[in-house]
Amino acid sequence: MTMQTNFRKQSGAALIVGLLLLVVITVLAISGMSTATTELAMARNDQNYENAFQAAETGLEAALAQGQFNSLGAVTVTQYINSYDKVTADIQPDGDPTIVPDRAFSLGVGSGIVAYHFLTTATAVSERSPGTPTDRDSNAVHTQAFYVVGPQGPTL
Repeated sequence: MTMQTNFRKQSGAALIVGLLLLVVITVLAISGMSTATTELAMARNDQNYENAFQAAETGLEAALAQGQFNSLGAVTVTQYINSYDKVTADIQPDGDPTIVPDRAFSLGVGSGIVAYHFLTTATAVSERSPGTPTDRDSNAVHTQAFYVVGPQGPTL
């Protein structure tokens, strides 16, 4: 018995289908890598913003804890959190002091006690390479109002 093979009927369709599938898989892999790179950049930027957010909160707390309140002008407190994060808090008087009621809750007649109103703004900057702008830099601004009760006078 002799075997006959007929090679003339094969036209190479398996090769063409295989190459098309390889191209589709390559396009999907490149698209997946691009998406993953974008998601990593978004996560990195969000982390840097959180660092700036926490630094601004720290700046507010530090400014309030120092107790440097001047009812006539602004006070600036600068603090370096670490080698990447810096916060500057400005404490400014906010309007005229208001009279605090005395023991009988009258409108402060004769008590001499007033509430000094202040506005604190903390600006935090998170820089990966201080002095050189990068895509990883971020900043956050937080504002908080408060008042201090004290004797009526030109300054607190």
